[in-house]
Amino acid sequence: MLRTQRPNPELLRVLWKSLLACLILASHRTVCGQASAPESSISIESVTGTQSPFLGSVPPGQATSKVLSLSISEAIERGLKYNLGLVESDLATRTARAERLKSLSQLLPNLSASISQNIEQVNLRAEGLNFNFPGFPVIVGPFSFQDARASLSQRVLDWNALQNLRATTERLKSSQFAYQNARDIVVLVVGNAYLQAIADAATVESQQAQVKTAQALYKRAQDERTAGVAARIDELRAQVELQTQQQRLIAAQNQLEKDKLNLARIIGLPPGQQFTLTDTVPYSPLEGVTLEKALQDAYANRADYLSAKAAMRAAEFSRKAAVAERYPSLNTNTTYGVIGPNFASSHGTVTFAGTLNIPIFQGGRAHAEILEADTELRRRRAQLEDLRGRIDSEVRSAFLDLKAAEDLVKVAKSNMDLASQTLTQAQDRFAAGVTDNIEVVQAQESVAAANQSYISSLYAYNIAKVELARAAGVAEKAVKAYLGGK
Repeated sequence: MLRTQRPNPELLRVLWKSLLACLILASHRTVCGQASAPESSISIESVTGTQSPFLGSVPPGQATSKVLSLSISEAIERGLKYNLGLVESDLATRTARAERLKSLSQLLPNLSASISQNIEQVNLRAEGLNFNFPGFPVIVGPFSFQDARASLSQRVLDWNALQNLRATTERLKSSQFAYQNARDIVVLVVGNAYLQAIADAATVESQQAQVKTAQALYKRAQDERTAGVAARIDELRAQVELQTQQQRLIAAQNQLEKDKLNLARIIGLPPGQQFTLTDTVPYSPLEGVTLEKALQDAYANRADYLSAKAAMRAAEFSRKAAVAERYPSLNTNTTYGVIGPNFASSHGTVTFAGTLNIPIFQGGRAHAEILEADTELRRRRAQLEDLRGRIDSEVRSAFLDLKAAEDLVKVAKSNMDLASQTLTQAQDRFAAGVTDNIEVVQAQESVAAANQSYISSLYAYNIAKVELARAAGVAEKAVKAYLGGK
């Protein structure tokens, strides 16, 4: 039997997942402050060896019997609350904040207080007083005294501690920008998963229509064979086509349920929670977005770029801190308290000390730390320049993908209309006895292929808009407007 070649929807799904996997991996390594080169992969697991945290979540509560109605906006909001990648990024920010507080504590005054009760008995000979005077005791005591005092220490001048504080402050900013970058990644991942589920639902609906059409054609072939105007081969051919469409429907329904499970996992729905998708996200041209404006937005808003800049500034301060290991430092320590047999008959005492530390020879430790800090600074600068070029490439590539996908949608829509007309004419020709149903089956295959091509191109167009929003650094703010206000 002759059949027209139809696009493979699984191939398109794999290609998009490959691109998404590389983007998540590159962005996640930027969050962690690591250089990342583009990689080609079929799945997240094959790239990283483990599942990306952005494909996991921390589900709250238990599943309910109620079927949830889930819009794309609600899905994104849930992802921004419960996605595992975002949770881990928030914890990294908390760690950076703790490191800054520790550095700040090195420059703040340290105040402590103590109260003690002392009872002593002294052996003078044990202390080295080996003399013997009449009437002078060898054992003194026991005697007691009480002591209460406060101590205040302060680093008056420590350039190393000051530069370390500035470095940890910049690292905190870098971590905060990385957290915002993680939010944009979550928007991209959730948007992709939701759009994939929508495409699956459209595929199921299209296949259901194809099954109904195949059933009608099979019934007509049966009737015409019974009437003696069609051969048995026409009935068999129609039955094979019906069962083929039924197989495709089963596969499409299975893929829809699997992708819904994937979406639920990403946004943190409790295991087993049933839900339905409320948005369809039809074709909506993207207007008012230019390449120049997207590039400006990217360099101004891309959180991973701002994070890389802050990380470079932190490396600069770390190098200055390493150099400051060779500088003198000045510390002060003050204690005040009262001491006596008891607090009722005590007397105040005070001690003040100022210490100037001048490094003379440190065995090369300071020089080694300067070399390490300088190496880290150069690495951060190289990463920043690479990221700047990568942002330009990503924005331009997103625009190219968007334009190509938009053209594909238009062509696929026209092809779908033409295929439907071809099927109608083939059915009329078969009913009139002009031809057998080979032409009808071929036309039906063309309709199925055209419908699937339109669904795939629409999905590609919508995900291209989400990727453009991510490339421009406005994913969380603008993704709803990019998808037509849904």
